[in-house]
Amino acid sequence: MTPHNEADKGAYADTVLLPGDPQRAEWMAQTFLEAPRCINRRRGALGFTGLFRGRPISIQATGIGVSSFLIYVHELLDYYGARTLIRTGTCGSLTAKAKLRSLVISQSAQAESAQSGQVFGLYKAVAGPDPALLSCALTKAVELGIDHCAGLTVCSDIFYHPEGRGRFADAQAAGALAVDMETSALYRIAAHFGARALSMCTVVDNIETDELTDYSERQDLFNDMSRLALAVAVDS
Repeated sequence: MTPHNEADKGAYADTVLLPGDPQRAEWMAQTFLEAPRCINRRRGALGFTGLFRGRPISIQATGIGVSSFLIYVHELLDYYGARTLIRTGTCGSLTAKAKLRSLVISQSAQAESAQSGQVFGLYKAVAGPDPALLSCALTKAVELGIDHCAGLTVCSDIFYHPEGRGRFADAQAAGALAVDMETSALYRIAAHFGARALSMCTVVDNIETDELTDYSERQDLFNDMSRLALAVAVDS
């Protein structure tokens, strides 16, 4: 056990999917995994392990933001021995290219500013997704007919920012497709531990147009993302 996770050592598979929301973790496990069992309930951060196409897969909720995310992922890598991490999150679109309800696959990630996300000195190194995971995701997305785009993701530590949408002007000028809160941290910590990582996020709102999905439809929205993440997990 760790201070944040009650699972026994060996309870997690080598490959772990990482939704932020515990309800999404539970829905994914019950919908897609064979014989899922709950291995962590501590602090409400639900974790599950089951089988997908005969292969052990785990799903662990990480909460919101870098601080919570890094606690769970650090322990998965350092204590539980996870070697492949796939974020299955949500993001806000910064361009018409990343349509509402579509999927953004993060080919690269950068913090919102030089200061953002730099509190953890270990994770300053520039990092990106594992090339094999990325290549597999792009191929499988086409095969499965999933509406997606791939490119730069900008990451922010602050959801309610006093500067509003104007703070993303530089990111948009650089071609960023979307904003989330965890992808940059995922790529940095995975690089630090020598693990494989990929981030894919469902677009739930558009920063420019103020379009927003309703929370009641969000589990259904995650069907394509879950299918793709699991296909990558077993085929990469």
